[in-house]
Amino acid sequence: MPSEVLFAHQDGRDGVARVLHQAQGTLVTRWADLVEAMISVVAGAREHLVVTGSRSREKAYLEAIESAVARYPALVHTRVLYGPPSHPELTGHLVRLMELRDPGERRNGVRTLNIGYADRGEALERFFVASETKAVVPLPSLHGADGFDCGIVLDGEAAAGLVHHGREACAAARLLGTIRDVRELPARRG
Repeated sequence: MPSEVLFAHQDGRDGVARVLHQAQGTLVTRWADLVEAMISVVAGAREHLVVTGSRSREKAYLEAIESAVARYPALVHTRVLYGPPSHPELTGHLVRLMELRDPGERRNGVRTLNIGYADRGEALERFFVASETKAVVPLPSLHGADGFDCGIVLDGEAAAGLVHHGREACAAARLLGTIRDVRELPARRG
């Protein structure tokens, strides 16, 4: 935890409340609000956009990512898959990203499209979307046993931390460098 949190009790009651408020996020509990928050993160990304997970299939969200990659050539987009894509929509999305941008190309010395594949047997799947200023972490449903229709919206240091987390996770994963790599991913098993 940052020193501001660890030593906030020394700053009086107002300092504690301010720091705790900064460290907390906003809970969203409806699917439509979750998707809107995720799209908002994507739309605000200018330097980094990190997405993790292998279950994405929401058309508007995937299209927003493709639009950001096309619109901002210097935007570094990182996707970490934990196991193969669960849905054909995600596979199509990954192919479209590679059609928009060559993963081997560098801009200002930096790869701007990084798609990593982590074996689910070696790493637990995690889900989030993060930019340099904002992040959303989907949570299990508060409404039933199935699905992830809730989430927490974070900003500031938490968002930057998730960008760093995702970039490290991608660096530890096997990079997918071609459309063929994406199409040859194993089929998802239940």
